[in-house]
Amino acid sequence: MATRHDMRALVPGDLEAVIAIDQAITGGSRRGFYAKRLAGLGDGRTGTVGLAATAGGRIQGFLLADVLDGEFGGKAPVGVLGAIGVDPAAGRKGVATALLQALEGVLADRGVGALRTEADWAEHRLTGFFSANGLRLSRRLVLERPVGDLIEEPPAQGTEEFAWEQVPVRSMAEADLPAIVQVDRKITGRDRTPYYQRKAVEVLRQSGVRVSLVAEVDRQFAGFLMARVDMGDFGRTEPTAVMDTLGVHPAFARKNVGRALMRQLLLNLGSLRVERVVTQADWDAFDLLRFLARTGFTLSQRLSFEKPLR
Repeated sequence: MATRHDMRALVPGDLEAVIAIDQAITGGSRRGFYAKRLAGLGDGRTGTVGLAATAGGRIQGFLLADVLDGEFGGKAPVGVLGAIGVDPAAGRKGVATALLQALEGVLADRGVGALRTEADWAEHRLTGFFSANGLRLSRRLVLERPVGDLIEEPPAQGTEEFAWEQVPVRSMAEADLPAIVQVDRKITGRDRTPYYQRKAVEVLRQSGVRVSLVAEVDRQFAGFLMARVDMGDFGRTEPTAVMDTLGVHPAFARKNVGRALMRQLLLNLGSLRVERVVTQADWDAFDLLRFLARTGFTLSQRLSFEKPLR
């Protein structure tokens, strides 16, 4: 039976309580993930939302979400629920529903128009919970590939195409921001400077391990790729890389720049002992989906859910 729950902001001092609840649910410890996420709450550099449901001063449940604006080609701010947990002793008391409703209120107050999350298709209790609370399958596809599988060398398609070794790739730096914004503007027709300013900060002050890259051809900025390594989002228990932004200057289209960036990303992730890389794309982003398929991505067993908030 649902009861009243007191809600408050999650704070770094709640770390041990959060870990204890998560461990009671999963049987394992994701201390590193939660330590990083809680440490960033309220620092003014992230869009993370953390909420705690309490009774008698004791945390019964928690959630963590992020406000994203631009990742995976998004055109408007969206709230993404990354973690939710309820103490098994407080089960069937409406704690999870109360947390989700409180999150929706916070997001709506911030002008966010939609809530999004993911779940494995076989997690029937979780998918049933999302369905009961108004989330439906979104238009986004979740894709993934093993890090250890090599990208096959593409067949030559003309004399203008560069071989991979002709596309130097290096780590991204904050000084790359103007070139990144310029390339993105050529691709999208929009000025997304605030989004990339936030991303530039993440390169240097990350909550997870950033593995972002840029490609240059004859000293010209040819493309970029942004990714992070984290463990814990959407209930994952293994280190996973999330690739959220990819752009190639139109002048270097079909010249293996994207493949070179992806190949270097996989090499870097392999050295970090990361096993999988995941990304998302709208179902009708045909050019992007074609590129991802050619570089080894396939449909994940994870489903994307979404709920409009206005």
